[in-house]
Amino acid sequence: MTRYLLAVDFQSGPEDTPMEQWQPEEVTAHLDYYRALNAELEASGELVDHTILTGPDLAKVVTSDGTRSVVTDGPFQEIKEWVAGFQIVDVETEERALEIAARVSAVPGRGGVPTQQPIQVRRVMDEGPADAAAMDDFLATVTHDHH
Repeated sequence: MTRYLLAVDFQSGPEDTPMEQWQPEEVTAHLDYYRALNAELEASGELVDHTILTGPDLAKVVTSDGTRSVVTDGPFQEIKEWVAGFQIVDVETEERALEIAARVSAVPGRGGVPTQQPIQVRRVMDEGPADAAAMDDFLATVTHDHH
């Protein structure tokens, strides 16, 4: 089994009306869908964890030189870049992780229409780099020219 992180951010799909403008029953249907999906994945043993994060306005950034820490508000990226929550699933194949992500993306929004919200799927490393060579291998998978 392999673990994957399914990250939900604040990007909308094609329908971009803010949730605070939805009807109460639309919000309820949205939340009920997540509850039902999580219950199904718990029953199948595929759901490892799921978490909803507070909004970006409550975030803090901590930097430390080992002696003194500095705590600031932020960072202040565009809201669509903030992670709203995540699920960690433990599945047999990447295809299954993508299938679950598609179901998360189809969570109902206004009028019960699937939101088509983008879901980021990332494999959880079994173990982190243990030495300089392993760190070099890991860094080779990270591109710095994605902008």
